Amino acid sequence: MNNAVFLDRDGTINEIIVVPDLGILESPLTPEQFKLLPHVPEAIGIFNRLGLKVITVSNQPAVAKGKLTPSGLEAIRHKMAEDLRKENVYIDGDYYCYHTSLDNCNCRKPKSGLLLQAAKDFDLNLRESYLVGDSLVDIKAGTSVNCRRTFLIGSLKCDLCKLMEKDGFKPDFIVPNLLEAAKMIEKDMEGT
Repeated sequence: MNNAVFLDRDGTINEIIVVPDLGILESPLTPEQFKLLPHVPEAIGIFNRLGLKVITVSNQPAVAKGKLTPSGLEAIRHKMAEDLRKENVYIDGDYYCYHTSLDNCNCRKPKSGLLLQAAKDFDLNLRESYLVGDSLVDIKAGTSVNCRRTFLIGSLKCDLCKLMEKDGFKPDFIVPNLLEAAKMIEKDMEGT
C-alpha cells in the first residue's frame, strides 16, 4: 500500500481570486487566473522526495453553477501541472467534485468520496496518509477516513474554535502555509 498527502486546491495550492466590486472570493475560472501560492513547489517537492502520492481533492461547484466547464477545469489543471513541472515537482492525481452543497453527493467534501476513490485508484493506506486544506470541510473529510494527521492552513479565529468544539473535531495542526505542513509531515514520517 502507498501513503499519500491529500491537498485541497484553492487556498492551499493556488491563490483564490477576489471578484472586483463584489469583494467575494472565488476559485480561478481561467488558466490565466491560476497562480501558485508561494513555496508550493518546494512543499510538493518534499512530498515527492518522501515518496508520498500527492493527490488534490477539490470541490469545484463553479461547474454545476455554469461558471466553468469540465474542459475549462481541465485547462486549469493542466496549467497547474505545467507550473509545477517547471519546478521539477508533480501531483500524482487530481479529484474534483463538480456539485454544489445542494446536490447532496458523496464526493463533495466534507464527505469522503474523493478520498475513497483516490485510495482505491492508488492503493492508499488512509491511516498513514495526511490531509492539508484551508477549510473545515477539508479537515472533516480527512478525519472521516482516519487520516494520520490533518493540517489546516490559516489563522485560528474564535468562530473557528467554536465550530470545531461544536462539531467535535479539529485539525491536528494549524499552519500558515503548505510548506510548513510539509516540514511537519517530513518530521512526522522520520519519527515513525
